Amino acid sequence: MQPREKTHSHSHSVMTLKEKEKYIVNFKFPFCDDTAKYEKVAKIGQGTFGEVFKAKEKANPKKLVAMKKVLMDNEKEGFPITALREIRILQRLKHENVVNLIEICHKRASQQNKCLSTFYLISEFCEHDLAGLLSNINVKFNLGEIKKVMQQLLNGLYYIHSNKILHRDMKAANVFITKNGVLKLADFGLARAFSANKNGQPNRFTNRVVTLWYRPPELLLGERNYGPPVDLWGAGCIMAEMWTRSPIMQGNTE
Repeated sequence: MQPREKTHSHSHSVMTLKEKEKYIVNFKFPFCDDTAKYEKVAKIGQGTFGEVFKAKEKANPKKLVAMKKVLMDNEKEGFPITALREIRILQRLKHENVVNLIEICHKRASQQNKCLSTFYLISEFCEHDLAGLLSNINVKFNLGEIKKVMQQLLNGLYYIHSNKILHRDMKAANVFITKNGVLKLADFGLARAFSANKNGQPNRFTNRVVTLWYRPPELLLGERNYGPPVDLWGAGCIMAEMWTRSPIMQGNTE
């Protein structure tokens, strides 16, 4: 008699796969608009963790946005922590020289997409990235323009560092420029908050950050207690690149 009691109560508490799927498909995310409000125009690249599309708002077709898909394929624990971190950081940062996150949208879960909701980071659309401009021989920068690029780059960095955020992936490809010439720091997929520890304990951050060619010496030598200077090294590499037109330290190995 007893074991039957047990299994009986057990079956009530566990959702069947069908019920689970139905629950997920019908679930409404109250603070996330549906991606249907945007229409994809073209695929424009791959970010640290997902594809990026150029899209326009259906209600206002003149308004262009970038839609960055959050990769969920290898997630066992719900929402990817890297994406969550990037979203939280971008929500905190509002500055002319930092790319603006407009909202998070989701595509409804359905039988077609294995009952996984797809999420997109919707941000302002920037026509160019600095790496693309520098590799284009038809684009010329005069001294004044190089100064203007660097001024905006350093303004953006000063702002994020003042807000206790490290970018940790400074490179020409992550520096966007709008058609009006406004520079935006982008791709905060490796960024993190930092603080000086109160008790004088050193930080233990990972040193496996920053694309190799832009990685500062202290990280290459294994330092884990670092701060804003790691981003400034990258800014210096980018500044030199404004003249050389290609990364100045293209090492193959650490």
